[in-house]
Amino acid sequence: MPATSRPGPAPRGRLALAAVLPLLLMALVSCGYGSQAVENRAKVVPQGPKLSVDTVRVGYFANLTHGTALVGDREGFLQRELRGTKLRTATFNAGPSAVEALNAGSVDIAYLGPSPAVNGYTRSGGKNLRIVGGAASGGVRLVVNPERVKDLADVKGKRIATPQLGNTQDVAFLHWAAEQGWKVDPQSGEGDVSVLRVDNKILPDAYRSGSVDGAWVPEPTASKLIAEGAKPLLDEASLWPGGRFVITGIVVAQPFLERHPDVVEAVLRGSLKANAWITAHPREAKAAANAQMKALTGKALPAKVIDSAWPTIRFLDDPLAGTLREQARHAEAAGLLENPRLDGIYDLRPLNRVLAAEGRAPVHDAGLGVR
Repeated sequence: MPATSRPGPAPRGRLALAAVLPLLLMALVSCGYGSQAVENRAKVVPQGPKLSVDTVRVGYFANLTHGTALVGDREGFLQRELRGTKLRTATFNAGPSAVEALNAGSVDIAYLGPSPAVNGYTRSGGKNLRIVGGAASGGVRLVVNPERVKDLADVKGKRIATPQLGNTQDVAFLHWAAEQGWKVDPQSGEGDVSVLRVDNKILPDAYRSGSVDGAWVPEPTASKLIAEGAKPLLDEASLWPGGRFVITGIVVAQPFLERHPDVVEAVLRGSLKANAWITAHPREAKAAANAQMKALTGKALPAKVIDSAWPTIRFLDDPLAGTLREQARHAEAAGLLENPRLDGIYDLRPLNRVLAAEGRAPVHDAGLGVR
C-alpha cells in the first residue's frame, strides 16, 4: 500500500522533525536497522520423522503483535509440531522486506500485518502469497502529548505520527480522521491534521524532542511513548465490531503451500498451541515473549512498557478476513490503494483441517478465499 509522496512546502512541524531526523537516522543505522533478516535458532531439537522438507524457514518481527511467533519459537510449539523437519527463523524489520523474502523464496512462511499482505498480493496479481491463518488482533493505540492534546477533538491541527506511508496504522488514522470530517492529503500528510511518517524505532526520540504531538502506532511503540509521558487517547479496537481486527496473520508463499501442505499445517498447529498457551498462561507468555525479544534484539522491554502493551493484544487463530477486506476499503477510500482485487488472498483449508482435527468450528474467509 505504500505510495510515493509529492514534493511541496514543509509546514513548521515537518521542518522541526526534519531537523532532528538526521541524528536519529544515524543512530538507527548504527544499530543495524535495514538488514533484511537476522537468522535465529530454534531451541527445541528436531525429533521424529521429517515432513516433506528438511527445513522450513519462518519469518516474523521482534514485535509484541507477533507474540504468537515469539512464544511459539521460544517455547518450542512450532518445532515440536514440525517433528524432524528443522525450523529456521528469520526476524524482519518491516513488512515489505518480509514480502520480498517470500517472493524470493528465502522465507517460506511469515507472520505479517494486513497492509503488506494486501500490497504483496495485489502487486503480484494474486500469484505470490496466501493468507492461511490468524495470529493476533488489536495492539494499536492513539497516544498523545497531554500538554498539547486534551481530547479527540483537539487532535485537529496537531502533528500525529504513523509508522509508514500507507501502512496499516497510517490507513487506520487517515480513515479515522476522515470520519471526523477532517481533510488530509494522503501523500503529503498535510491538511487539518499533519500526518508525519516516522519509523517506530526512532519515534520515541521524535516524541521526546517535541517534533510530534502524538502517534497512532502498534505495540510496544505506543507503550514506549506512554513511558515517555504520552497519554492513551483511543484504542483502535474500540472502532471495530466486537473489538477485533486483524493486526497479524500467517502468510505462505504459494509454491510452498502447493508443494508442502503438511508443513504448513504443522506450523498452523504450532501457532494454535502457542495461542492456547498464551491464553492459559498470560504471565508466563508475556515473560517468554519478552525473553525472545531480548534474544533477538539484545534488549528486553522494561516492565512498565510490556505491562502496558500486553493486555491490549488478543491472540487468536481466526484471521478475521472481514476486517482485512474493510481495511483495504479504507486504503482505497484514502487514495492509497487502487481497485484492490483480493479474491483468493485466503486459503483457509489447511487451518480448517487442523481445527476440525481438534473438534473446533471452521473459520471463514469473507468470500475472499480460493475456490
